[in-house]
Amino acid sequence: MNISLPEQMREWVEERVAAEGYGTASEYIRDLIRQEQRREAQEQLDRKLIDAIDSGEAVEMTSKDWEHIRSNVRARLAAKGKGRG
Repeated sequence: MNISLPEQMREWVEERVAAEGYGTASEYIRDLIRQEQRREAQEQLDRKLIDAIDSGEAVEMTSKDWEHIRSNVRARLAAKGKGRG
């Protein structure tokens, strides 16, 4: 992938590369993309947490609830393990 930038933007990127210790402009751009991916993931998590908070009254978990969760996790792990063999 090649990216064309106007001269002013190219110079700005080169300044950032030098100032922040990146080896190349590509390293700098990859880091910007990773930061954006992390930001988007955080926003998605925040939305899910807000949805969970807004979903209704909190209900206390029982030992039966926890065992059901553990059972589901064990089944998923077992199925994953079979897929590798």
